Amino acid sequence: MLRSFETSTLRRIIDLNGLWHLAAGSFSGPAYVPGCVECIPGLENHRGISVFERRILCRGNVIFSFSGVSRFARVLLDGKELGTHEGPYTGFSVVASSLSPGEHLIRVEADNRFGEESALSVPNDYMTYGGITRACMAEEVGNAFLSGLTLVPEERDGRWALRVRVRANSVRDPFEGSVRCEICGRVFPLGSVCVPAGSFADIDAAFAVPDAKAWSPEDPCLTSVRCVLSLDGADTDDLIERTGFRTVQVRGSKILLNGRPVRIRGFNRHEDHALFGCALPHAAMAADIQIIRSLGGNAVRTSHYPSDPYFLDLCDESGILVWEESHARGLNREQMLHPQFLAQSIQCVEEMILRDVSHPSIFIWGLLNECAADCMECVPLYSRLVSLIRTLDPTRPVTSATCRPAASVNLRSASPAPGFSDGDSTLHLYDVISFNCYPGWYLDIPSGEYLRNVRAWAQANGGQGKPFIVSEIGAGAIYGFRSAAKAKWSEERQADILREQLTAVMNDAEITGVFIWQLSDCRVSDEWFASRPRTMNNKGVTDEYRRMKLSCATVREVFMSHR
Repeated sequence: MLRSFETSTLRRIIDLNGLWHLAAGSFSGPAYVPGCVECIPGLENHRGISVFERRILCRGNVIFSFSGVSRFARVLLDGKELGTHEGPYTGFSVVASSLSPGEHLIRVEADNRFGEESALSVPNDYMTYGGITRACMAEEVGNAFLSGLTLVPEERDGRWALRVRVRANSVRDPFEGSVRCEICGRVFPLGSVCVPAGSFADIDAAFAVPDAKAWSPEDPCLTSVRCVLSLDGADTDDLIERTGFRTVQVRGSKILLNGRPVRIRGFNRHEDHALFGCALPHAAMAADIQIIRSLGGNAVRTSHYPSDPYFLDLCDESGILVWEESHARGLNREQMLHPQFLAQSIQCVEEMILRDVSHPSIFIWGLLNECAADCMECVPLYSRLVSLIRTLDPTRPVTSATCRPAASVNLRSASPAPGFSDGDSTLHLYDVISFNCYPGWYLDIPSGEYLRNVRAWAQANGGQGKPFIVSEIGAGAIYGFRSAAKAKWSEERQADILREQLTAVMNDAEITGVFIWQLSDCRVSDEWFASRPRTMNNKGVTDEYRRMKLSCATVREVFMSHR
């Protein structure tokens, strides 16, 4: 995957970003990759297969890597299928072997249609765009090559250690070799490896790094690690990854970063922009981080899917903490019991953690935002996915953003339907309790009172003694709509509601932090038009062009006073 740093010194890397030929609907012509087909005039509402083609010069064994194709991808080279992939927000690679030197035609079919084939990509309160929406590249390798390099820092008796995992692969012929790791000017042998023909072998090793420097939001010191595969004494392939040495722990009601309590001042962020859809260029990603920092923020939540890996690189470099979330939002009982739900959720979680576990900025994993946590048939699905996350990465806490306290907390009286509980039944599974709360917007309840009631209910129903995060809070406003009467959807009303909400949150010492919903307005699926003016989720503190609403000054004032 294309990153913000060099990932190999021995491979020939071919940047596949740029102009491709696109055929979609009635359109046939050049289109820039990465990009969203909906940003092309005439394709604003395209649902269907978009066919991308381009010719490249390459030879031998070639790895084609895509950071994101939405929603379903089929990749062909010279008319031969190399592979398929389900899911728009995690990357994948396919390998072509023994290519003759010269020009080859690569074809990517991107299908953004909703249907029974996908359990996670459904009409939703955000837009599922189509196309090759994230960066892509090709790499020429030999018969023996490395993949899947991950780095997990550990603290042992006050000293830093590093766990390194990497896979040695054979395209067609068996081989024996050795792998070493270069870090902080030192060389650490990882051992010998014997790989059968067309197969792979995994290496998992840990070693002390006495010269490591700690990573923190105040001093985001990053450490590069190079793994090298050698055959018969000659270096044949290498991979470079980065990490930061830091620890994340939950102790009582606190989240500790490097042993110190952290207070979250965050924003929910969709990958969506008026000009680029979900395919934000790197400068626009950096601009979002600059906005977050200018408003006094120190964290971002990747709602409601894994983010672009380049954005995570920027968060590592900027010291912005990240709640990264696997793909799912608002799925009801029937959707969670879809025959493909568990398999596709497992795939997304595995791909997310394998891709992103090395990022020091990620301090917590999230899953299943506002899904059917009150349905007793769905609780085992939550349990299965939480267990999977902990198995793949036991170093970070796990949470899920819910909006389901007991009906009485929302000043309602309701008897749950058969098979449902009165409120979320999964809180016992998590290390951190997270609630989406909208007092003053959806509920006519003072923020302080509502938050106390939610916390009390959560503590009595599986959240006793755990950190509590307000994972969403906010109100809507349409940019430029000003109202002396502070009418609904006015900038004045949004600013007033956010002031009352954030003041209540930040003045409550028992709340670990907050993520404002949301950083910027975003487009939603057409099916949501009845409840979303402009077919947009308008709760951003900036609009879809990043123009600041009145609420930005309010957020900055409250956050800056609680740094």
